[in-house]
Amino acid sequence: MAELIEAELVYKIVGCAMKVHNEIGHGMREKTYERGLCVEFKHQSVAFSQQKVYPIYYRGEKIDDYIPDLEVEDRVIVDTKTVETITDEHRGQILNYLRVSKRRVGLILNFKHPKLQWERIVL
Repeated sequence: MAELIEAELVYKIVGCAMKVHNEIGHGMREKTYERGLCVEFKHQSVAFSQQKVYPIYYRGEKIDDYIPDLEVEDRVIVDTKTVETITDEHRGQILNYLRVSKRRVGLILNFKHPKLQWERIVL
C-alpha cells in the first residue's frame, strides 16, 4: 500500500483539532475554531499561517484572491467548518485552495457535532 502524503502532519493537525473541539465544545462559529487551532498550534510548536492570500490572475491581470483559513508548515491547507456535513462543495473549495497554493494535501475540519468530522483531500 502506498504511503499517505503528509500522514504525520495530518495526524498532528487532527490531534490539535480534537483538543480544541474537546475544550471549546461543538457548534460555535468557524472563526472560533480557526483561532483556537492557532493557539493550539503555537502550544504544539507547529508552524502555520492564517488567512494567507493567494492572488488569481487571468491574462496577466489580478482578478481575485483565494484565502484559505490556515496553512500548516507550508504543506497542508486547513479549512474549518461548522456545517451539518462535509459536502462536495466544501471538497471543491479545498481543491481550489490546493491548486492556487500549489500544495498537495488539505484538511476539512467540521466542528458542528459532538464528534469532530474531518476529511483529508489530496490533489
